[in-house]
Parts: sequence; C-alpha cells; structure tokens
Amino acid sequence: MAALAFYIAYRVRILVPFPVLLRLGPFSNYIGELILQLASFLATFSLFGLYRLRWEGSRIDLFYTVLAATFVATLMATALTYLILFQDRDLARGMILYSWAFSTPLVLVGRALTGLLKRYVRRWHPERLLFVGTGDAVRILLQKVSQSPQLGYEVVGFVDDQRAGERVAGLPVLGSQSDLASIVHEYDVQEVVIALPDASHEELLDMIADCESERATVRIFPDVFQIIASEVRMSDMDGLPLLTVRDVALRGWKLAAKRALDLVVSVGALVFLSPLLLLIALLIKLDSKGPVFYAQKRVGLDGKPFYMLKFRSMREDAEEETGPVWARADDPRCTRVGRILRKTSLDELPQLINVLMGEMSLVGPRPERPVFVEQFRQVLPRYMERHNEKAGITGWAQVNGLRGDTSIVERTKYDLYYIENWSLLFDLKIIVRTIVNQLRGDRNAY
Repeated sequence: MAALAFYIAYRVRILVPFPVLLRLGPFSNYIGELILQLASFLATFSLFGLYRLRWEGSRIDLFYTVLAATFVATLMATALTYLILFQDRDLARGMILYSWAFSTPLVLVGRALTGLLKRYVRRWHPERLLFVGTGDAVRILLQKVSQSPQLGYEVVGFVDDQRAGERVAGLPVLGSQSDLASIVHEYDVQEVVIALPDASHEELLDMIADCESERATVRIFPDVFQIIASEVRMSDMDGLPLLTVRDVALRGWKLAAKRALDLVVSVGALVFLSPLLLLIALLIKLDSKGPVFYAQKRVGLDGKPFYMLKFRSMREDAEEETGPVWARADDPRCTRVGRILRKTSLDELPQLINVLMGEMSLVGPRPERPVFVEQFRQVLPRYMERHNEKAGITGWAQVNGLRGDTSIVERTKYDLYYIENWSLLFDLKIIVRTIVNQLRGDRNAY
C-alpha cells in the first residue's frame, strides 16, 4: 500500500500543478526513492508495533498509530532521499505531500482487507482461551471477547475452586486451580487469563508455572494494587528499588485544552441537536404528567455536589416508596417515552448544559449520588480520587460496558486509569466509541 501511495502521488503530481507546475521524468527515475520509502515504512511500522501478529487496541488506536507512523516514515524517507539520492535536483515537494496524504488511507484499507482474511482464518483456527476465576473481572473480559470476534478467541470454560462442575454464562467450570495443568493439556488451551484479584503471590506463581509447563500464554488481570497505586514509576534509594506514585492531576495547559474541547463540542451539539431536544421535550409532556427535566444531586469535582440534568424518564414519585436505588432492566417506574430515552441514552443530552456551565466535562468519571458515594468511599481504596477531575457525560468505564448497576470496583479501576492516562486523543477516542456503542445498541443502557 505504501508503494501504491507513492505511485499514485507520482501520477497526481503530473496532473495537478501544485504547489507549482513541474515536469517529472519517467517513473523509473524514482525507483530509488520508492525503495527508500518502503524501507522507511517497514522500519517505522516495526518500531510502532504495527507488525505484531495480534493487534490488541481498538480501531481508533490503530488509526492514531497508523497516522503517526506514516508521518514519521514519510519524514524518514524524505531525509534518506536527500542524503543518499540527491543529484543536483530538488526533491518533488508535491510528491512528498501527496505520498503522505495517500499513505494513511491506503494502509488502513490494506489493514482492513488483511483483517478480514485473519478473521476468516481464525474462524476455523481460533485460539482456545481459558479463564481462571468467575467474578466480575471475568464477566467483563468475557463480554469483551464475545463482542470482539476479530480477536480470534474460543473460550473453552473456567477454572474456579468454589464452582467446579457448574456452568457460568453458558460455559462449564472445568475444575479447580489444582487441576489447571491437566485442563490446559486436555483442552489444548493456548492462552490462560488469570482474573483472581484476591489470589496470593504464591498461588499466582503456581498457576503461572502450571501454564508454562504446558506452553500456554499467561495473562493476569490487575489486582487491587492497581487501585492503591496504579500510576507509579521506578526509582531507587542508593540502589534500593522503590515505587514512586506520580501526581497526574490535570493542571495548566491540559486543563485549558480539556475545557476548550468541552466548550466547542457542547455549544455545537446544543445548537445542532436543538430540534431533537425540543421534540423529546414535547413527547415527554404528552406522555406523562410532570416536568420535562429531572435535576438530580450528584457528587462532582472535589467532592462537591451539583445538580445533574436529565430528561425525565420516570414517574414523578419514582422513589417515593423505594428511596435511592439503581435503575434496572424493564424498570416499572419508567414511562413509555422514558424507556426509549434510557435505552438510547437520549435522556443524558441535557447534561451538555452542565458541561457548558462548567459543572461537568464531556469525558470523565460518571458522577454518583451522594448516598452511593458515602457507601463506596467506606469500602473502596482511592475511590474519592475519582473526584479529582470533573465528572463526565461518558467515560472510559462506560465505553467498556460498565454502566448502571455494574461492579463499582471495576468501574473505579477504569476511572483511575483514565485520570492517570488522560490526553485529548484519549478523550476523542472515548467520544467516538460512545457514539459507535450507541449506534450499535448498548446492552447495559436501561
């Protein structure tokens, strides 16, 4: 695809007089530049990790990586051409620009085609995957595998000391931890994922040894240490290794950049979606008695309460008898219009006003009600650090399926990971994935 992009750039440069009219010689004169172009792409793509047999990031990650890699490869090819092949003539600047412009889309098309081929091959030769554990962490991983057939996994079952012989999510629990080596051998397992947050170091080492004896790849889902000190760096004290927790709060230009993104998107969305907002408001008024908006107290930045806006989707007296409770699937308190709004997440659109007012951000940890925050802070380490940044309409936990009444432990892990790895590209990735999830239909939206 890089070679094709180079040839197309050559043809386009002949046809388009930009930046200036230029007569190019025959394509054979540029074979040397083409070779350097391909060598630069091969070296750069290898350094960027794009030749790993299994790409484990999302399509958005792939786009970012390919975009950066093609840019670096084009710069490298230009420099090498100037140093090695320069012969009393100027480099064709237009060809360089056109080559870079065509490289990214063509490489992505090539990746899509090879992805289809790999998916076809993996359908007949999937990698057999075994989970150790049956808790919330495994449920999240199993959901991710089932939603991503391109990963090429076939889950054979689970290993769990407490539930041997049972079935979980339609798959068998094949035995206990002591049977791990024999299970891996019997079922020809290629990869084992250990998701036991409470396992001791000795247990983990024993399980790793059992898997390695059968030549199975081992992956370990992070334990509670990720919550206690997940963003760390190695340091030393006169040769003694130590872990230092880094300060990763958004400050300075990062805070200004995030606020600028919030303002631009929220203003544009409110203007663009105003007809839809008016239609929803009218339907709510026609469907049931009560106000159009529902303002609910939530805990935001620095643990301070604010009123989060939503389109009303339930009866006015929804919590009169039950008190504060989580919404559930087929909740009888929902109105007819409200059920549709919650399923499509359209009831969240008024939070764009919260974003505009500076009370929320487009992306961040989802805000909880004060009664739930008080419960969670008592039992979960570092839970209140979620409130070091503004709450968001969507977040890293939500795009990974952790919405509503799901594991607060796992949600906190994802929220802290987001805070500690924030970037504008990360925010854009989450926004795009949120839109894609809604178009597909989010099973956890109710």
